[in-house]
Amino acid sequence: MARKCFFTGKKTIAGRSITRRGKAKYLGGVGRKVTGVTNRQFKPNIQKVRAVVNGRVVRIRVSAKAIRMGLIVKPPKRDWAPPGPQTSET
Repeated sequence: MARKCFFTGKKTIAGRSITRRGKAKYLGGVGRKVTGVTNRQFKPNIQKVRAVVNGRVVRIRVSAKAIRMGLIVKPPKRDWAPPGPQTSET
């Protein structure tokens, strides 16, 4: 299953990580030098939640931002309790 948000469409994107060494010129150094560039991935904060979609309660994968934005409609709390001991009045 892909790491993709059901509502916002956020997904993993590629990028680069740049490694530098040295001291910045404004701090009295000779400048920062790039010593390496490696590929990396930026992954969205995907959570599995139960939500009401098209009138049905389903488990979907959504980003934390979608949850904060209020795009998720949570199902109502269940008030079911197991039945107590049966008392017979005979």
